[in-house]
Amino acid sequence: MDTEQFRRAGFATVDDIINYFTNLDSKRVVSNVSPGYLRPLLPSQPPDKGEKWEDIQQDIETKIMPGLTHWQSPNFMAFYPANATYPSILGEIYSAAFTAPAFNWLCSPACTELETIVLDWLCNLLHLPASYLSTSATGGGGVIQGSASEAIVTVMIAAREQFLRRRCCPQAKDLLARTASEVEAENEQWRLRTRLVALGSEMSHSSTQKAAMIAGVHYKSIPVDAADEFALTGSGLTEALQNLTRRGWEPFYLTVTLGTTSTCAVDHFKEIAEVKRQFPNVWIHVDAAYAGAALLLEEYHSLTDGFEAFDSFNVNMHKWLLTNFDASCLFLPRREPLISALSITPSYLQNSYSLAGMVTDYRDWQIPLGRRFRALKIWFVLRLYGVNGMKGHVKRHIELGEKFAHWVVGEGTDLFEVLAPPRFALTVFRVRAPDHSSMEQPVISRAGRRESKVDEGFVRNDVLPVPNGVDSSSHHDILRRSNAVTKEVYEIINATGEIFLTSTMIKDVYAIRVIGANERTDEQHLRKAFEILTKTTEDVLSKVETRKKGEPESARSRYV
Repeated sequence: MDTEQFRRAGFATVDDIINYFTNLDSKRVVSNVSPGYLRPLLPSQPPDKGEKWEDIQQDIETKIMPGLTHWQSPNFMAFYPANATYPSILGEIYSAAFTAPAFNWLCSPACTELETIVLDWLCNLLHLPASYLSTSATGGGGVIQGSASEAIVTVMIAAREQFLRRRCCPQAKDLLARTASEVEAENEQWRLRTRLVALGSEMSHSSTQKAAMIAGVHYKSIPVDAADEFALTGSGLTEALQNLTRRGWEPFYLTVTLGTTSTCAVDHFKEIAEVKRQFPNVWIHVDAAYAGAALLLEEYHSLTDGFEAFDSFNVNMHKWLLTNFDASCLFLPRREPLISALSITPSYLQNSYSLAGMVTDYRDWQIPLGRRFRALKIWFVLRLYGVNGMKGHVKRHIELGEKFAHWVVGEGTDLFEVLAPPRFALTVFRVRAPDHSSMEQPVISRAGRRESKVDEGFVRNDVLPVPNGVDSSSHHDILRRSNAVTKEVYEIINATGEIFLTSTMIKDVYAIRVIGANERTDEQHLRKAFEILTKTTEDVLSKVETRKKGEPESARSRYV
């Protein structure tokens, strides 16, 4: 492809992308191809002779597009958003053109320096403690990782090595010239490794458990309660830490969460910061992959109270902050533990700037060696939207989410039941069990958040209290029937493909999650989703009732 061919292909590609975004609203959200659909459509070998771009581009529409689930669709309300915008796409184009592995400053100084600057911008915008800035006296700073999962495994390794160094003397570099004390220290390290435990709440993302598998340590999940809105509390953490240490385990790492996956719960950071004083060797990481974007807004700044005591923080710009995957921003108040755990400098990576400590080499802040110029797209997005545009984007979605929650508990009061306080544009609810109207009704405050209502019948391991006058057996029957009908509604809706939702299990309750945080999602799309949910639920409940009427009384309890 020569210059002119590239120019024409580039124009054609940009037109294709614009047309794709323009027509997203009319596309089926979820791909309905069968596994293995693509292989029969492609030749078994690449062509011997190069093909024309026009032919390749045509195959995007006919062969690739049918197998795509459209995450940019305004009707995509599943998982969490993965926003892509024109500025971030332009950043990717430049990054591809400049391609440099950028493992150290010398590879391309602009790659390193722009990353440091834009992450300092973001640190201030999110109201993080000043210690997380690259200019802080504590030696803090930020680095772009590929995902929150990558960030968690990276800091868990740093936490593991820091814990072992604090408890034992460093290992000797020359294994053949170890002193007796060094051998003893090494043996103690290996003994401790078998007792190390990483922690997360039962609502923490599975990436913490996976990171523990990779790091070769044990993992322990800490229970949370509906009474605490499914958040990890200081008392719950203290109890877990004391139980573990009493039994001879060595807790060294904890993931706390700002916006859990199932319900967007916010752990009790100030309480947990106080616990950190009693257990200073436990590394605490804040996973704010999605909801951390809300820290742009002044009304959420108080959520960062206590962060000064923590060891790392992560937010994904590729979720809610208008930047395409991958752009996961990790901040630390001290970079030394990360560098100490991950730095290796063979002769071929040495240069005078690095050896003199004059520059940042981000290869020491991550697991891979090479890295892409991801700071460009963040720079483009921050400049083109501006701070006010970014804030407006997040605030609009929070307000839309509050409207949706009010529809669910208002117009849908006879059909649905909200299970957790709606937060950060997410509403989590279930379908009420047929023939049961006495389940406790959540109350939405003016701010769009549910007020806690827990009566004397509350059971620790249940999501909702057992209603007065209902025995445990009847309660579990209600739960079973509600789960079954909620699942049926969810599966019917996703099978049609008009909108895309995800489900979750909260304790033993099957629930539907609706989140409208894509740039193109507005009130009409959420309203359509609510109407689809309502109509589908009414149809399912009607069919259940029809089936029950055709059965003798003794057989009716088997129906949902």
